[in-house]
Amino acid sequence: MFNEFREFIAKGNVMDLAVGVIVGGAFAQITNSLVTDVLMPPIGLLLGGSDFTELYWQLKAGTPVGPYDTLTAAKEAGAVTLNYGAFVTQVVNFLIIAWAVFIVVKMVNRLRREQA
Repeated sequence: MFNEFREFIAKGNVMDLAVGVIVGGAFAQITNSLVTDVLMPPIGLLLGGSDFTELYWQLKAGTPVGPYDTLTAAKEAGAVTLNYGAFVTQVVNFLIIAWAVFIVVKMVNRLRREQA
């Protein structure tokens, strides 16, 4: 059983997958920084001068009752919030990652057609 497991791990596909997961994690951090630190601040500025991830709708007040200056203050007071700014940030993050993966797959497919 151990030998079979060792053979499975030693196969190229498993190692390629491991490398892909590691590189993908690093790429996700870079993309997250691009979205959070570069793209969303100007969008937040256009939408009222606040940090975009701080945009939320208060569904239920906490103690003490708001209004709250920040999302953190609302959460600390126990308010129930719908954090649409953070959600939109994650959607933009996903779209950038999906676009990059699409481009990479398209390039790999083109290289495979040229080799054939």
